[in-house]
Amino acid sequence: MNTDQSQAPTLELLVSTQGAIRVLAMNRPQTKNGLTLELLSALVEELKAAGSDETIRAVVLTGRGEAFSSGLDFRAAMHLVQAGGPDFAEQTEHRMRNYFHAAIRALTSLSKPVIAFLDGVAAGFGCDLALACDLRVGTKRARFGEIFIKRGLMPDGGGTYTLPRLIGLGRAFEMMLTGDIVEAEEAQRIGLLNRIVESEADAMAFAERIAAGPPLVMAEIKHALYAGLGNSFDAALENEVRGQLKLLRSQDFMEGVSAFLMKRPPLFTGQ
Repeated sequence: MNTDQSQAPTLELLVSTQGAIRVLAMNRPQTKNGLTLELLSALVEELKAAGSDETIRAVVLTGRGEAFSSGLDFRAAMHLVQAGGPDFAEQTEHRMRNYFHAAIRALTSLSKPVIAFLDGVAAGFGCDLALACDLRVGTKRARFGEIFIKRGLMPDGGGTYTLPRLIGLGRAFEMMLTGDIVEAEEAQRIGLLNRIVESEADAMAFAERIAAGPPLVMAEIKHALYAGLGNSFDAALENEVRGQLKLLRSQDFMEGVSAFLMKRPPLFTGQ
């Protein structure tokens, strides 16, 4: 498997390219990929870079070692908590909005599909990070946990929005009020995992299948799905009209029709 690999500005995030797929791997295995401001900043920048690179069709977000991400690295942040003081709340809000929420927004606003690959636990903000991806695949070691309540906190990575939409209100309440860990098979059954795979190679094969789709269509589908979550049914229909009219004028549409008529695989270019 030929992979062009380059490192991000920080070793906390490893960046590689496999064909049309950009792979972003959180690389703090000694902390189960506990999240730092440096790591989140690198993630935002690399997602922006992937968005502007026309050769990239999809992004895979994963974690090195035995976890996807255990959430905030509390040990690294403990000095801020212990210091307290009148500026603590203001500093916390700044970090939430400009680092943690920036990463969530970068995932959901990217016009290309983002696939989370889990080979271990996604807990706390790490869970919310996985939920902000468009698709989630994992091995049987994949686990999800909204463990904030065990730290005297509530979810703060968009989980109160994404989780009930994925698994329903009742199950979201249960996960958030108990902090219980959901194992891979149950996660797939209730809709947290799209599929269970044997290995990272299988996850990449799935990503390659997604990346082979027409880029303009995938971008319009992603936009319409996210817009539809907060819109009325009529607004969703209008979004579909707008997107479809745009796609009907694309070269990829003509290529799709030609390929169908000629009974050959389509070759989409994103034009």
